[in-house]
Amino acid sequence: MMADTTIEPTLASLSERLRVLHRQTQETPLFNPVFQLSLDISRKLESGELSIDALAGLVDELEAQSLDARADRLRDLLAPQNAAERLAGMTGPTDDFDAFRAFWEQPHMHAVFTAHPTFLLSPQQSDAVAAAVGNGEAASVSDPHERPEITLGYEHDRAMAAMANAQDARDRIVETVLASAQQAFPDRWHEARPLPFRFASWVGYDMDGRTDIKWYTSIAFRLAEKAQRLDRYAASLEAVDPRHAMLEQLRGAAGRAHASAAEFAGDLSDPADLSAAANRLTADHDDKLLSLQPLIDQLESEARSAEGQRAVALRTLAAAMRADGLGMGWIHFRVNAKQLHNAIRTRLGEAADIDLSSRGAIAALRELLAGVEPQSANFASLAVESSTAVRQFLAMAQILKHIDADAPIRMLVAECEQPSTVLAALYFARLFGIADKVDVSPLFETETALEHGGRFLDLLLAEPDYRDYARKRGRIAIQTGFSDAGRFVGQIPASLAIERLQGRLAEAMDANGLNDVAALIFDTHGEGMGRGAHPSSFEDRIEWALSAWAQRRFARAGITLEPEASFQGGDGYLLFATPDIALATLTQIVAHSPAHTDPDVPTDPFYRRTDLSLDFYRAIKEHQRDHLESRTYSRAITAFGLGLLNETGSRKSRRQSDLSADREMSLRQIRAIPHNAILQQLGYPVNIIAGIGSAAESQIEEIGALLAESPRGRQIMRLVRASNALASIKTVAAFGELFNSAYWASRPYRGTEQHLAPACEALAEYLIKDDRNGVFRRLASRLRVDALKLHRLFDLVPDDDPHPERESVRRAIGVLQAVRLALLQHMFLKVVSVPAFSRANDISRTDVLEMVFTLRIDDALAQLRRAFPTSFPRKEDFALEEAGDYPRGAGEGYAAIRRDHIDPIEQAYALCLRISTAIANEFGAHG
Repeated sequence: MMADTTIEPTLASLSERLRVLHRQTQETPLFNPVFQLSLDISRKLESGELSIDALAGLVDELEAQSLDARADRLRDLLAPQNAAERLAGMTGPTDDFDAFRAFWEQPHMHAVFTAHPTFLLSPQQSDAVAAAVGNGEAASVSDPHERPEITLGYEHDRAMAAMANAQDARDRIVETVLASAQQAFPDRWHEARPLPFRFASWVGYDMDGRTDIKWYTSIAFRLAEKAQRLDRYAASLEAVDPRHAMLEQLRGAAGRAHASAAEFAGDLSDPADLSAAANRLTADHDDKLLSLQPLIDQLESEARSAEGQRAVALRTLAAAMRADGLGMGWIHFRVNAKQLHNAIRTRLGEAADIDLSSRGAIAALRELLAGVEPQSANFASLAVESSTAVRQFLAMAQILKHIDADAPIRMLVAECEQPSTVLAALYFARLFGIADKVDVSPLFETETALEHGGRFLDLLLAEPDYRDYARKRGRIAIQTGFSDAGRFVGQIPASLAIERLQGRLAEAMDANGLNDVAALIFDTHGEGMGRGAHPSSFEDRIEWALSAWAQRRFARAGITLEPEASFQGGDGYLLFATPDIALATLTQIVAHSPAHTDPDVPTDPFYRRTDLSLDFYRAIKEHQRDHLESRTYSRAITAFGLGLLNETGSRKSRRQSDLSADREMSLRQIRAIPHNAILQQLGYPVNIIAGIGSAAESQIEEIGALLAESPRGRQIMRLVRASNALASIKTVAAFGELFNSAYWASRPYRGTEQHLAPACEALAEYLIKDDRNGVFRRLASRLRVDALKLHRLFDLVPDDDPHPERESVRRAIGVLQAVRLALLQHMFLKVVSVPAFSRANDISRTDVLEMVFTLRIDDALAQLRRAFPTSFPRKEDFALEEAGDYPRGAGEGYAAIRRDHIDPIEQAYALCLRISTAIANEFGAHG
């Protein structure tokens, strides 16, 4: 009997059991070792041989092991033990001052710290991973279960902490550069203005898809960042000279910024409160500091007359001020194109209803731009403005006027598919007199935007108003999105489409004589493979977002490239968890940045043999589209809703406009990060792997040879192999068995587990008409066929990045999945055993069952606790003089139902969510 299987609740025991079970697939191909292990565990759990507490201990072990895996992955990527050596090599002796200066005065990257919802790890877990990365030991967490509420304020605090570490690391780089220059070029080193990195954030400024950020919240964040940065400047200067005269000015300005930040962080909906806060902020005062340029000039002047380390330290501080301005870094506001369209239509008069994708709209906007007259505004203008887009421009104007007059501000426009949208943004920038300080940046992430992006850029750059604006700003800014693009067309086609768009930008700039303007390309990707983070090396990571081919297009056109990348939420901040880890990250970036681009490298065969590579790209994209539009895929991905995922951010994982949508969730309602996260949890990153094998099938020898010969092709296959090494089609199929009526009917069939017979029979009867078992089986079959073709392709392309330990990692994930499947079975058995109860608030017992099956556990528990209360009036609560015997005894009420059925569901689900964290750690990121 399977109940006699000898397994212990340890990773070692269950891994060995899984290894043995895998052998049976040779005899019975349809045998599912992952589900069988879950059944082994489930039988022991339901018989009482194994308790929930014992499983909790197992989850502790699995969770700890996954944190170690996360730390190992990060350590392999960053090689922090070699960071000092890398830095010394980069800043070593040279006899060409101009080349040395040029290499360090141009940012190797703009690093943007965003609040994407990837705050999966608690602060204690993040600290444990960081410590393990630094010391090479096991990750140790004192209280792994404590998770803070993730609010916008929490996200902002974490972003600022990461940026502070990044600043410290950059200071160390700049200090080393200046010290090296001082020694090698004693007569010229003062000419150097090192600026190896810029940092930015949109945490608190991103309005796309959010209604919970007030305009004065953004002002409060900017003031708090100003105060924090001034405090840090003062601390740096104090370390150089505790009696420096500038300290009083820095501290006074910091104190004033702290006071205003506190005021704007309150509720300013009352006009009197807003007026008081605004008047204090805008009033002239000795401590009002709007520009650091006089301070930078003073520090650099002092450095010229200073010697040795003091001179280097003063110039290092000046460099930090030049890079960050009066904030922790630059800031990005973000709106949706539709918000801009709504705002500009009110200005178009009789042309308000015009199709904004038409040439007529471009002409109308040209006329509007020609006649625009700048208008002044104040905080009352902000308070009364109803348009979200216009409010953003007003907020930027007030920040530039009253907080930091020097640092430019980015205006990111999401879902931007027409050049007229950019011209509309330019109109509002001119209207409020800030066009010289705002970089409007369209985001290309949808399939339509990527397909037609080249034409978009040709039209936009042909506009005289835009060209004049770009020359005054000194740059053209665009943004590409790997998350949504990867969701809609697959990660491989998305990267290739984005690469092509980047090349088209170089062509358009060259064709319009904009070679003297920089190209700022903001590639937004996450830390997960499905969202654009290549795991094999830092070189692959950088080139996946901005390929060597694209880099050479700009170099050959003589266009300065300003690469920018996102470090998203808690996952991204791990790369800056400490100053030492931040130094490792920044030195890796410098080592592989586009500054090393050689324009004369021979053309990669992948771009020369477009007869093969273009067909390959199109076939993968078509395969991915088939999945996305498939009812089978959509139903499988949404089978558990978002119930397999932890809350990881303050922004809702479902789009706010869809919260009242039908109970059957659609893929369009799920954002890119949870979509990727669900694929991880189901065990197969479809949007990375699927379609590669099928796309190569018709010309597999030729495509295999091309991918083997091409550096870009090998890079693609390294990503596919890394993802496939963590994937399991058997796991996908195992989820479907939870809904298999025949499984539940057969489980107690031969006299085993008779105590479960009523529950199993009830589940079997309920699930007869359920479609999810068939859905998962069909999906698994389709993935299997494609995987057979992929493995034939693998045989033709060398494995550049072999990891012999991958089988143990895959087995650890298999154990995690099996334990969770056993817990899900436990929850199903418990909920179906709950006694019938009366319908209330239009919620029936059947509704509650479905809530549990779709893992809407909080909703289900609320309904069950309503139906079976344990807190109710008792006789002794009343002070009555009249005697009465009824009812006799204290009465247990529904306490037994709570204890035996309801509470176990809550306990099991809590363990499921911890397993979700562990699985994400094995994949290296949330989503």
